[in-house]
Amino acid sequence: MHNRAGGGGGGGGDIVELSSAAQGHERERVIPHSGPLSKKSGARKSARFAESVSAPLSAPPPRGTPSAANNDDDDYVEITLDVRDDSVAVHSVKPAAGGDDSDVTLLARTLENRSSSFGHSVIRNASSRIKQVSQELRRLASVNRRGAGPRIDRSKSGAAHALKGLKFISRADGGSGWPAVEKRFDDLSQNGLLHRSKFGQCIGIRESEFAGELFDALARRRNIPGDSISKAELLEFWDQLSDTSFDSRLQTFFDMVDKDADGRITEEEVKEIITLSASANKLSKVQDQAEEYARLIMEELDPANLGYIELYNLEMLLLQAPSQSVRIGTTNSRNLSQMLSQNLRPTAEPNPLRRWYRRAQYFLEDNWRRVWVMLLWFSICAGLFAWKFVQYRRRAVFDVMGYCVCVAKGGAETLKFNMALILLPVCRNTITWIRNRTVVARVVPFDDNLNFHKVIAVGIAVGAGLHIISHLTCDFPRLLHATDAQYAPLAQYFGTPRPNNYWWFVKGTEGWTGLVMLVLMAIAFTLATPWFRRGRLRLPGPLKRLTGFNAFWYSHHFFVVVYALLIVHGHFLYLTHKWYKRSTWMYLAVPMVLYACERLTRALRSSVRPVKILKVAVYPGNVLSLHFSKPQGFRYKSGQYIFVNCAAVSPFQWHPFSITSAPQDNYVSVHIRTLGDWTRELKNVFSKVCRPPTEGKSGLLRAEYDRDGAMTNPSFPKVLIDGPYGAPAQDYKQYDVVLLVGLGIGATPMISIIKDIINNMKQLDGDLESGDDNSSSVASSFRTRRAYFYWVTREQGSFEWFRGVMDEVAETDKKGVIELHNYCTSVYEEGDARSALIAMLQSLNHAKHGVDVVSGTRVKTHFARPNWRNVYKRITLNHRDQRVGVFYCGAPVLTKELRELAQDFSRKTTTKFEFHKENF
Repeated sequence: MHNRAGGGGGGGGDIVELSSAAQGHERERVIPHSGPLSKKSGARKSARFAESVSAPLSAPPPRGTPSAANNDDDDYVEITLDVRDDSVAVHSVKPAAGGDDSDVTLLARTLENRSSSFGHSVIRNASSRIKQVSQELRRLASVNRRGAGPRIDRSKSGAAHALKGLKFISRADGGSGWPAVEKRFDDLSQNGLLHRSKFGQCIGIRESEFAGELFDALARRRNIPGDSISKAELLEFWDQLSDTSFDSRLQTFFDMVDKDADGRITEEEVKEIITLSASANKLSKVQDQAEEYARLIMEELDPANLGYIELYNLEMLLLQAPSQSVRIGTTNSRNLSQMLSQNLRPTAEPNPLRRWYRRAQYFLEDNWRRVWVMLLWFSICAGLFAWKFVQYRRRAVFDVMGYCVCVAKGGAETLKFNMALILLPVCRNTITWIRNRTVVARVVPFDDNLNFHKVIAVGIAVGAGLHIISHLTCDFPRLLHATDAQYAPLAQYFGTPRPNNYWWFVKGTEGWTGLVMLVLMAIAFTLATPWFRRGRLRLPGPLKRLTGFNAFWYSHHFFVVVYALLIVHGHFLYLTHKWYKRSTWMYLAVPMVLYACERLTRALRSSVRPVKILKVAVYPGNVLSLHFSKPQGFRYKSGQYIFVNCAAVSPFQWHPFSITSAPQDNYVSVHIRTLGDWTRELKNVFSKVCRPPTEGKSGLLRAEYDRDGAMTNPSFPKVLIDGPYGAPAQDYKQYDVVLLVGLGIGATPMISIIKDIINNMKQLDGDLESGDDNSSSVASSFRTRRAYFYWVTREQGSFEWFRGVMDEVAETDKKGVIELHNYCTSVYEEGDARSALIAMLQSLNHAKHGVDVVSGTRVKTHFARPNWRNVYKRITLNHRDQRVGVFYCGAPVLTKELRELAQDFSRKTTTKFEFHKENF
């Protein structure tokens, strides 16, 4: 819309005219119109809006302005406006020849003063539009007057930044658009009015405080008094909030900050909006330092110390702030990215046989080690079942009990085998030795040892079910109802007189041992399920003790009794009297001895090699950090884990935790998140003997040894460690490129790897400079040349856990080997209005002080969650024809997505991703 404003006037005063039109509640409208802002007295034409409201806007001529007699009608100020609902963007202002910017300033003031006279609800829209025009004009006048302010490329605001900046309504919050909001209005409103307290719930914004401030800003612009709005007014609010125009969003955000609506933002108002944004994003530390950050913004945007900033300052900071997103960069890379995206689009195979063959091929390629192990296990179980089944099919007992006894004995044979086999996956010392010193790890998936342990448990349940059900429901009833002639051949097994009821079978050694084993195994299996082990069930009163890790731990040790009873049960058999045919002890002998040696080794190793606590710290997020002295001969690899025992909590429980220190460090450290009953009690035990934090130290420093080796707190609980044990992440050195992903506390093994890479780089660089021959050995064992670390966490305080490591990487990694990416999911995604000020503040503080306001480290934090497909795509473009090791530790929620992306990119690109996940 083009309007022209006259530059002078006579004694009667200047008449200012604006013309525009509104078309209902359309989202976007641009109405071309051109007309003079007359210099003659009297109103030629009034402002024209949807409500058909007219009002002349007059202003006295500025001092020194030429009169109407000395000027013709060709003296114009050309203003280009973009009207979008309740927003007006000024694209350009061209003053009259020979004029100055005081005309524009006066025009702005006149329009703003005049707009305040429209107080009725009928002309709220007109008033708000005029006020917006006045603010825009004053902004431009301020730019021209100062001269020092940088010019903003306004052409980018509508296209490049409109869909990225200052979104008030996200896809998740907005739901289905206005129909959904209207339905919520009908549910929440009273007497046709929606109260301010329910505004956020109605439009889909969860943060009530932020929604309240947004409500106030929108109401101020429309001069709406009170705390309630009608549906029509809510629709106006919604149209403005869902407007994709960057200028409209900028004005809305500015109005939230500018609470007195004077077109200027003071330091106190900046502090308030920082506090509000930090609260909405759960950034407590930013909230505590709001005053300091407000001062930083004013120093940057108000160098003249005027005491306020204006709209164009905020716009400049928004448009010039670097994006948080990871960009691929060059045009060539973007083209490759587009081609790659096209290649990764799934194409349906029309032939069902080929489709099935392709899926089977992919499955075998990804799981061939698991497949052959499972096939071997299943074949052995099936073979044992068939062998015993056929054996009893040929015996005289078959004539009485039939196929029931064959099924019972076949199930018993698989049960004995699986009861022996289930001990092997938990022999961690043996597995660690095999994977470190043999090539067996290339064909056996040792990383799935606990999953295989669970599969065998299912096999035990099936075997026990076949054995018990067949005996109780079929074999024993057949025997009780058999004729004397039929029973005669079985008298040698069951004796005379013949059994006459069920109690005879129950009271015998075979009977009561079997039933006791059944009960103990049922308890252990039940309490080992995720619902009980992780405490997901809400049980009342005393039954609550049946949930949690303690219940799982102690119930699992029932198997000591189960194995003893199994040997007794296998010795006293009804149908087998010869000792060499009682094979239960043969199955169990070697695994039980091996497991006993494992437990004995753990007990002796932890007691013979005691450790002393060097440092303890409690960090935000309920994380306890323990630093131990390194026992003599204790060697480990990054990515491995140890077991920790604290007698003050429980003398019998040992819990696994990833090592966070590097092998070259002179200590061993772990970080423990209090997620269960044992870890919670461990934190409480240490907290009772701890002292307040030391100034300048991160976290809550509790106790440490001084330089002389004296303990500052001698009453520290005794802690034992056992290990190290092998883990998937220890194989990272097999890859030139690694992608390390940690979710929350799952970053612990990745931190050890990061520190190990730094230490190896330092050693390699030092040996090369000194000409040491050891550099060749280090280079051969250390293959990693590029590492990408993605840490995703919910809480800002989590970054305190490894702040020192992050800063060390930023300072020492001059070659850019390690690329760190921290993600805080409590902060809204880039472009959301709730995080816009945090992003601006982050850019300012990092540029000035080199410290990120979210993490407190030198590494800038990204907002929301990563786009994992883009992460894989970027690595693929950077490392074509290479193998990339993907290592993930954290909750199972990401496992499927990361594994499927690794498989997808491996199949359709030249980069091969190999996925590994930590299992505890």
